Amino acid sequence: MARVIPLLPAQPRTPKPDWLKVRAPGSPSYLRLKGLMRELNLHTVCEEARCPNIGECWAHGTATFMILGDVCTRSCSYCAVAHGRPAAIDTAEPERVANAIQTLGLKYVVITSVDRDDVKDGGAAIFAETITRTRERLPQCRIEVLIPDFKGEEAPLRTVLDAGPDVLNHNTETVPRLYRMARSGGRYARTLELLKRSREYAPRIPTKTGLMVGLGEERDEVIATLRDLRDVHCQILTLGQYLRPTEKHAPMVRYYHPDEFQELKTIALDMGFVHVESGPLVRSSYHAHETADAYDKAAQG
Repeated sequence: MARVIPLLPAQPRTPKPDWLKVRAPGSPSYLRLKGLMRELNLHTVCEEARCPNIGECWAHGTATFMILGDVCTRSCSYCAVAHGRPAAIDTAEPERVANAIQTLGLKYVVITSVDRDDVKDGGAAIFAETITRTRERLPQCRIEVLIPDFKGEEAPLRTVLDAGPDVLNHNTETVPRLYRMARSGGRYARTLELLKRSREYAPRIPTKTGLMVGLGEERDEVIATLRDLRDVHCQILTLGQYLRPTEKHAPMVRYYHPDEFQELKTIALDMGFVHVESGPLVRSSYHAHETADAYDKAAQG
């Protein structure tokens, strides 16, 4: 007779604290921007990554454009973006993105992408072309790029930097101990090297990175990671709460209280970061325009 295995009661989900609750999107600006994205066959990381701030950002007419398609060649355990075999590179995409930016009259835009390990330059040429096309249509628009690691190759990084973005962003995401679990295709040392190379090759372009907490890291690991980032002269930092997209993704270990984010911000500023955004709902592109403005004022002061 087969052994009967008793069923264990399902563990109740940890309720989301009040400081993480946001309104469902639906403003006229949100609907207009969503319609434009579909009309031009464009993607945003706001939608693909299920960002909790999509309603607020889109209501203000700002978005983070995701180029190089909507399928990533990597499968990070925290990320909601689809992964698999992507379609061929769309060489007309930069023009469509520039058109959308001009139509919206944006003063500041963030351009990011999926990882494209299937192409030689990781998509760097498309990043550069998107910057160039946007500058042609809207010269006054400031451009931040949130780039992949290009598998550690220096030439693609230089291709992007030569196009002249206003901010070079590459996310660290988590502490080195958790890289194998969270970023199976990434390397912590590679991330630091990218930020270091950017500062050395284009010192006038500020570097930015983001960390999420709640994956099981210890406080001293976070602080050690911040020191590593300062050692490569990273200047802008974002710190936010990891929120599990679905039950298939990496589990969230705990919620950080807003007071803890404030403490980490103070520590980071004391280390020498020029500007820090730290809070439960902070994401790499959240308030990017305001963050860049604050950086400029702090750097000039």
